[in-house]
Amino acid sequence: MSKMNLSLKKLFGGVVSALGWVFLYPLTVAARIGTPLLELPAKPASIPLDKWTVVAVDWLALNIEVFFDFIQLVLNSINEGLLAAIQWVPIFVVNIGGAPIRFPVWSLILFFLLWYLSGQITTGLLGLVTLWLAANFGLYIETTETFSLTLTSALIAISLGIPSGILAGISDTVHNIIRPVLDLMQTMPVFVYLIPAVIFFGMGAAPGAVATVIFAYPPSVRLTNLGIREVPDELVEAGEAFGCNYWQLLMKVQIPVARPSIMQGVNQSIMLALSMAVVAALIGAGGLGGEVVRGIQRMRVGQGFVAGLSVVFTAMILDRATANIGARERE
Repeated sequence: MSKMNLSLKKLFGGVVSALGWVFLYPLTVAARIGTPLLELPAKPASIPLDKWTVVAVDWLALNIEVFFDFIQLVLNSINEGLLAAIQWVPIFVVNIGGAPIRFPVWSLILFFLLWYLSGQITTGLLGLVTLWLAANFGLYIETTETFSLTLTSALIAISLGIPSGILAGISDTVHNIIRPVLDLMQTMPVFVYLIPAVIFFGMGAAPGAVATVIFAYPPSVRLTNLGIREVPDELVEAGEAFGCNYWQLLMKVQIPVARPSIMQGVNQSIMLALSMAVVAALIGAGGLGGEVVRGIQRMRVGQGFVAGLSVVFTAMILDRATANIGARERE
């Protein structure tokens, strides 16, 4: 019986292959000789989605300009406040052998801060050395600008993403609604975000922060949702048996168990925020991304390489800090 089934499967496979060859061969021949089998209609398109999008964007820009001005004011205030706080900490310059060597106090602060947060002295040393190198590359101001824009965008994205992920984790309805939205955010080319951002907010840090928030929002939602849903049913039942109400069950059982996954989402959101903050230099966000863009425009390989290396240093500091915090939570 098994041999007969095997023979039938082989026969069926041969028939399908033959039919596929019969139908695909004319298409292959037509493609090789450049003869179209179907004459596609020329423009205008049957569904003018591009025109509808322009009309919608123009209507929003004209009718709710006050709302966008308020968002711009909030984002600029947060970013400028963080930047002022970062740049308030002094940087000392010492001439050693005729060469000016910069010693930013922030590198020492980062050493102790990252050591405390991660529990590893090597992470603190990494922060100290990388920021010291960025400062002595002559890119300290640009590094602080990128830091402030990344932190502003990441804080907003995480503040919105974690509550959204918790709601999606405890509600299938919210999960089904938010899932296609996250798919759209993650698959849409990043440069597309910059076009309406410039129209609504003009040039500068505010449109870069908006585009960065959109780009960095999905990971925190997805991983928070995943962490809540992967909490063992036995723990939930045990919490209910001990008399936990809905809020106590969430705060004392589900979120603590899901914390490593949530921290992983925080890490990924920060990394995406940094990558998008560099791209946002195309619309005047400044920072290290501006140095990279100028290096590309003027074909200055060294300038672009040094700025890119400083971006790598910034990413290493942020990644090691948040990744090690998540690892310590699992211990």
